[in-house]
Amino acid sequence: MPSKQDTLVAWLREQAPAEVGLIHFDELLQLLAPIAESNLRHRLRLTETKLHTLVAGVNQDTFATLRESLLALADSYEKGNADTRRLTRRIVITAKNHAKLAAMNQRVAPEKRAAKAEMAAWMRTWLENPLVFRLWVPMREKILK
Repeated sequence: MPSKQDTLVAWLREQAPAEVGLIHFDELLQLLAPIAESNLRHRLRLTETKLHTLVAGVNQDTFATLRESLLALADSYEKGNADTRRLTRRIVITAKNHAKLAAMNQRVAPEKRAAKAEMAAWMRTWLENPLVFRLWVPMREKILK
């Protein structure tokens, strides 16, 4: 039986989408079930396939990728309808909760726990006001340097 990653790569090769959109994402969730949305997002990023902003979600690999993904989601939030705004907030809330869990996990290295706590704070700020986030993040980055 092929692995989830092999199945994903085969689907991408067969479908060859210019960009993986929300409809593709839902199809892949069904095809690879059971799989968490965050796991599928991670696997899709590994393929380097172009992803719709709401499919890409929040990338917490580095502070730079976190900033870029949250700014892209803020744009999507600003331009979106009520359903898009709800989905965007749900994506950021889920990512924030994952970061909080990592920050509290005693098995995670202290440096990474501190980074995840800071990332969770960035996402809390985004959730308070996504449109102000783009003004806040450069100031926060200056403080951290």
